Amino acid sequence: MKIIDILNRKNMSLSFEVFPPKKESGFESVKATAEAIAANKPAFMSVTYGAGGGTSRYTLDIVKDIEVTHGVPALAHLTCVSSSRQTVKEKIEEIHERGIENVMALRGDLTPELEKTDPSTWDYRHAVELVREIKESGYDFCIGAACYPEVHPDSANQREDIRFLKEKVDAGVDFLTTQMVFDNNLFFNFLYKIREAGITVPVLPGIMPITNANQVERAIKLSGSFMPQRFKAIVDYFGSDPEAMKQAGIAYATDQIIDLYANGITNVHVYSMNKPDVAAAIMNNLSDILWKDFGVEGN
Repeated sequence: MKIIDILNRKNMSLSFEVFPPKKESGFESVKATAEAIAANKPAFMSVTYGAGGGTSRYTLDIVKDIEVTHGVPALAHLTCVSSSRQTVKEKIEEIHERGIENVMALRGDLTPELEKTDPSTWDYRHAVELVREIKESGYDFCIGAACYPEVHPDSANQREDIRFLKEKVDAGVDFLTTQMVFDNNLFFNFLYKIREAGITVPVLPGIMPITNANQVERAIKLSGSFMPQRFKAIVDYFGSDPEAMKQAGIAYATDQIIDLYANGITNVHVYSMNKPDVAAAIMNNLSDILWKDFGVEGN
């Protein structure tokens, strides 16, 4: 099933993200983790690609396992900045051959080695080039892409960022997923601005449950996300107690999701960090809300 068909429904939905192992020895463990999350029957799941494509060979295996074992639609991430055009074309062909319908088209993180080289020598510099490559393949993929409510780190300002985002959507993107957000007001403001700019595809806010204090610094480093004072107070008060922090982090993420649903955002994506217990707890907290039609417009 294509993700866009799920997103076009009126009922509430929740999706989760998993990431492949860094080494072959960890494959079975991550496979079991993905299956445990899939057992909760989320709307769909996405599987990341890894910096520089380092874990890409496991991505498609996990995607197919999720779909075959639990019947949960899955989305394969594909990055381009560290790859040649030939490599990307081969990967697109492989995705098609394996019967995967959904692709998340991303530029990908710059590796230290790549940062030392001249950008003019790269085959790809922006995600829009990958979107065009996928569309030119002629295969009927549902294409997702990323967006940044707090501005992409490489953009000069939000106006420029939204202009580039529209270019990416116009190239063939079916839906967008945001970088992690901890303040819903930032998402609502961003959504208003991109709608004004003519971007009409569904947008999923990305929610990351912070279940231990050490995640905070890493989350900020990875995304540059704004941490509201309310959330900082939770970390400050509960951070020294692992179990209390876990419960508080799940509660905060659940509260964000409920607020999004109550304000007409029907589809939410959770960066579950390969934690089946966290995914299950959030699903349980929303058990009487999910998959019901409350007559909202949808995002």
